[in-house]
Amino acid sequence: MPLNIARDVSQSTQAFMERVKVIMGLKRLETNAEEFYSDINWVIMDYLVSEGYPGAAEKFAQETNLCQPADIESIRERVRIRTAIHAGKIDEALSMVNEADPEILDSNPLLHFQLLQLHLIEIIRTILDKPSQQSIIAQDFLPAIKFATEQLSPRAPTDPKYQTALERTMALMIFPPEKMAPEFKELLDVRLREKVASDVNKAILEARGERAEAKIRQLVRARAWAEAQARHARVENLPPQIPIGLDPADEMNGLAGTDGDAMVSRWSLENRPER
Repeated sequence: MPLNIARDVSQSTQAFMERVKVIMGLKRLETNAEEFYSDINWVIMDYLVSEGYPGAAEKFAQETNLCQPADIESIRERVRIRTAIHAGKIDEALSMVNEADPEILDSNPLLHFQLLQLHLIEIIRTILDKPSQQSIIAQDFLPAIKFATEQLSPRAPTDPKYQTALERTMALMIFPPEKMAPEFKELLDVRLREKVASDVNKAILEARGERAEAKIRQLVRARAWAEAQARHARVENLPPQIPIGLDPADEMNGLAGTDGDAMVSRWSLENRPER
């Protein structure tokens, strides 16, 4: 490796480790194996609690001798809300959020609007998914129009973003799915459910005075920055893409535990590498 590239990589690595220490709140980052695994275990537990995987958090605590999460039922409550949103049961999710804390949606009108918009999309999706032998007629969309008129239309004049979002959503009733423009089709993509579910999870955590984002997500951004630095330094044999494996879609491949905890089924703690 040319000297100047080696120097750049060394500097990038040092800067990356400094970022890691800041993110993790460490005074130092030693090479001692016991301390290293303790820090990593803390980051993993933080992720499981923040993202809502109570079963995996309990199992991981037993495996690593960490303290059990303080309020497992609170995590399970967030899991139930997330599961409802992922399943398209937005009315149930809205009820559960209000039961958890009525002020969450009152203090976050944009999130409330996004949930209502998603509810409207799910109503339209049900209509569009009718069996092919049953033709869709204008009358079929009356429930969607009624919901939009009562729940979303009064909010549209308060913000241009709301009006644009409502117009795009209503357009789903005009074009058949096979003729929809990409900007409309993306509203029917299930990844929108995942995005809204993530926003709701963050809002609940913030309302309870907890950190809204797992530390590992900050580490992932730091790692992406380090990769960018390495590419800028033209490090040899660097793959075109280096996936992280934390994409929400990876967690929703039909895996589910007994309490909606996909991580329990996906990740076997017994297969963790030996220290």
